[in-house]
Amino acid sequence: MKYRLIILLLAMSMAAGQAQNYGTKFERPLGEVFQDVQKRFGIRLKYNVDTTGLRLPYADFRIRAYSVEETLKNICAPFDFVPWDQGNGLWKIKPFEYPRRQPEDGRKLLTYLSSLYTGKASWEARRDSLRQEVHDRLGIDRLLKRAADTAPLWGKVRKYDGYAVRNFSLATVDGHTVKGSVYEPLPGKGKKKQGQRPLIICPNGHFSDGRYNADLQKRYATLARMGAVCVSYDLWGWGESVRETGPEAHHTDTAHVMQALNGLRILDMMMQRKDIDPARIGVNGGSGGGTHTVLLSVLDNRFTAACPVVSVSSWFDGGCPCESGMPVQLSGGGTCNAELAACFAPRPMLLVSDGGDWTSTTPAVEYPFLRRIYGFYDAADNVGNVHLPDERHDFGVNKRMAVYRFFIRTFRLDAALLDESKVTVETPRQLQFNPEK
Repeated sequence: MKYRLIILLLAMSMAAGQAQNYGTKFERPLGEVFQDVQKRFGIRLKYNVDTTGLRLPYADFRIRAYSVEETLKNICAPFDFVPWDQGNGLWKIKPFEYPRRQPEDGRKLLTYLSSLYTGKASWEARRDSLRQEVHDRLGIDRLLKRAADTAPLWGKVRKYDGYAVRNFSLATVDGHTVKGSVYEPLPGKGKKKQGQRPLIICPNGHFSDGRYNADLQKRYATLARMGAVCVSYDLWGWGESVRETGPEAHHTDTAHVMQALNGLRILDMMMQRKDIDPARIGVNGGSGGGTHTVLLSVLDNRFTAACPVVSVSSWFDGGCPCESGMPVQLSGGGTCNAELAACFAPRPMLLVSDGGDWTSTTPAVEYPFLRRIYGFYDAADNVGNVHLPDERHDFGVNKRMAVYRFFIRTFRLDAALLDESKVTVETPRQLQFNPEK
């Protein structure tokens, strides 16, 4: 009798645990709920999260028969998951990412931001406030005040077809250095010595091999062959920087600040040269380098042309802490890289975008937003967009060609020397700093 009672109590307990009622909060296993949703709405789910052991309270009450989107949002919310519509009936379930939103969120944000300014005066009040708050939230000014005031160290000059490369090491702050390479034009036979030349600072992105990447080397060298002085440099915690910081340093908020600091210190270094034209100072990078292209343009008014590639978005701030480790996008009550890019108006800017990443909405969303602000200065034609709808996230030849055309037009480079086949791709060892003997 005693054992029968125990078995009965266990059975009642299990039944209560499985019952759908107020006492159990109508709870069901999350994985089971997702399976039911797939069958009910005829969709497929792909998981970037682990649902093992997770139970969803009030599970069936979260379902909205009229909307799979609302259903998935209701189901995901208690676990801080986010459903992403991939098209063709496929949804991806991902963890919440603070720098990433939905494309529709970007449209709504830019609509709201546009309502804050109706003309040049109200825009410039917003712009000036944004710039100052970005400085403050990044915390870069105190580092700039402490930055080392020492001359750079230089490696040997390597001469190629129409251009030369020279590596450098520049002290920054707290005993750290930034290392990179300067690409500059060589005068052709019989040509007179060149006068002042444009400068293009090239913050690096997260492409394979860092600044040693062959596509990136082609870009630096080709711009140099056409007449510009280009500077590439390591990300914080990448390349030669690893020797000082270790690779883990790149995935910290410090990387956000130090990469910006490095770009500004390199600009200071190059502006001391008498052959640099202060009226032609460009900044150009792709992906995370595009994020830093915008950031540098906000931090320093010496830049006169900017070309962020596969980066500017109203719904993605940059997925690495080196782009979003510090809360600069909270400036002004909430902003985004598209509005920060607009702070560059009315100076020339080109956005290069593609159909395979977060710049897919650029032609319809971000670009019109920028043109409106440039229009406050009667300079709408000073901002452009080259969109490559069939391409994905890279710095491929079509993206590089867009960059070349922009700087040929803006900095009066020699288009006749546009020939990537003339570029010598160097090894990482050649691009690493060794003091000149």
